[in-house]
Amino acid sequence: MDPEQQIQSQCQTKDLASSAQPEGPADPSSTSSPAPARPRRPQRSPRVEGSFDVSELKPPECPEAQQLSSSSQPSELSVDHGPEHKLLGHAAVSRSHIAMRAASLPQTPSYRPPLSDAPLQPQRALSVAGTADTQTQLLEDFRVHIISWNVGSAMPPEDITSLLGLNVGDGNTDMYIIGLQEVNSMINKRLKDVLFTDQWSEVCMDALSPFGYVLVTSQRMQGMLLLVFSKYFHLPFLRGIQTQTTRTGLGGIWGNKGGISARMNVFGHSICFLNCHLPAHMENSDQRMEDFESILQQQQFEVQAATGVLDHDVVFWFGDLNFRIEDLDMQVVKAAIDSNKLSTLWEKDQLNIAKDSETVLEGFHEGPLKFPPTYKFDVGTDTYDTSGKKRKPAWTDRILWRLRPMVQVSTSVSKRSSFSGLSSRTCVSQHFYRSHMEYTISDHKPVSSMFTLQFPYKADMPLVTLSVEDEWREVSDAVAKFKVAPNFPRSSWDWIGLYKVGFKHHKDYVTYVWAKQEESDFLRQEHEVIFTEEELPKDSGDFILGYYSNNMSSIVGVTEPFQIQLPASSAAGLSPSDSSDFTSDDELKKSDSCDSSPETEEQQSSSWSSRRARELTADPHEPHTKLTSAPSSSSRSSDAPVAAEDSSNSAKDAAEPEEP
Repeated sequence: MDPEQQIQSQCQTKDLASSAQPEGPADPSSTSSPAPARPRRPQRSPRVEGSFDVSELKPPECPEAQQLSSSSQPSELSVDHGPEHKLLGHAAVSRSHIAMRAASLPQTPSYRPPLSDAPLQPQRALSVAGTADTQTQLLEDFRVHIISWNVGSAMPPEDITSLLGLNVGDGNTDMYIIGLQEVNSMINKRLKDVLFTDQWSEVCMDALSPFGYVLVTSQRMQGMLLLVFSKYFHLPFLRGIQTQTTRTGLGGIWGNKGGISARMNVFGHSICFLNCHLPAHMENSDQRMEDFESILQQQQFEVQAATGVLDHDVVFWFGDLNFRIEDLDMQVVKAAIDSNKLSTLWEKDQLNIAKDSETVLEGFHEGPLKFPPTYKFDVGTDTYDTSGKKRKPAWTDRILWRLRPMVQVSTSVSKRSSFSGLSSRTCVSQHFYRSHMEYTISDHKPVSSMFTLQFPYKADMPLVTLSVEDEWREVSDAVAKFKVAPNFPRSSWDWIGLYKVGFKHHKDYVTYVWAKQEESDFLRQEHEVIFTEEELPKDSGDFILGYYSNNMSSIVGVTEPFQIQLPASSAAGLSPSDSSDFTSDDELKKSDSCDSSPETEEQQSSSWSSRRARELTADPHEPHTKLTSAPSSSSRSSDAPVAAEDSSNSAKDAAEPEEP
């Protein structure tokens, strides 16, 4: 068994998590937020950058966009609410928190985006890592690439490189968010997705993992799918991960319509990603708004500072929102599209109209729609609907964002605080907003957008710091040392996984050892685990170690890439890992080492077959359904935890249910 399955079998009182990766224990005092009132909001702020013509934009009414309009030819929209924030350029800066070997990951082609008129000004921010360190530091950008696509029950295309921007990007994207609607949810297809990884998730992981992106969390609700990927070295700083689903189809009992979300703290700042599929048809604009309000009201998270979606520092809202173009007939709309006079259609767009009157939309920003309407096309073509229905083209697929209103801090409080200035808001800049006409498998075209987030401060101290030798050339080198932060909620069910560079998700390990907590560990500053010869990989290559926290259901510490090149005799007879079904073959071969008594050959064969059958029927998205063997009991601090051996810690861990 793998670590999480052992927890299932030995801790029967735990409430197992769903397919999302939840955060640690929540504050029980969290309360639901009431539904918002609905006053009028300011006119939306236009985005003014990218590869599109951004001339002839009307001056916005909101104060922050008024500052942008003073620039004659701004290159991108920077929603700036902090006193130090300025108009941002699109220049690459030093990225990684962990130095990576150049050969570890394939690099995307060289790409230099155009510089803006206003040069990038490095932002100075306070570090809140560890103790009260008030030294200023240069702040990096954090780039988020969001994609939304109604795939119309189609199979994934063979190549999604251009959709992800991997063919033109500069390799500095930190996070990918992929929201899909109308994924095939027929009963036979859903059974396959339960038994194995769904095809869309697999295609995305296959495309992104070679570039160092790891699946952080995913959520599926019938035909809706939300995938969150991040560079692996950001994993320790993505905390409090939770997901929610809300059904709005058939009065709230059917999941063909609704919203799915994922929230997390990114370097100490709360971010929520909300993927929605709202009701269709021209006449249902009010119903779309009601469903959106219902989704916001129902989705409550078990975190203290951001219980609702709109309580987060930054919210990204995207999906097939199904808003249509009013009043104009088919010929007028198509003529405007053919003559590239899209601005004449904007004022008739239902979402733009709603943003002038609906309070729930207050604070949401969207870039100008400089691409043709993304619905409805004849499948396999770039031709708008020629069927008997002749649906009028519309911008149904959208990506918006919102910043939480800034909390005012009194001058006296700021002077007394060692973190004065932490009330400044995150700055969000949109670099492009576009559609992808080259994809024809659906009657919708996908849309994507790139954002840069600049945080006023960064909580960048990992909860667990791992250290290893640069190379493992002998079995004796296979030692990992780690230190934990004073506030880290360590568990006897924590484990350290050995991952090959380019791994897909936290279960895609080669092997692992338990990071079991002993009584004597409370007095130690540094802890140590050892990988035995049988646990080491057969093949040479670049690897990293990741510390998985059971309480937080996420990786909270990683190493830099290091090389493993063991003598051939040491690796002989071992099988490489097989990540296709979220397990590793070498673990299956050594699984009997954890049994208290030897088995006969017939018993061993039967045991292996039953375990393999359970693996094939496990949901790969469930954090606690992976069925693999436990690590060898010969490794230090890696014997499988048993409640009787460590009653104080194990019983305590078992009594604390995991967050859903």
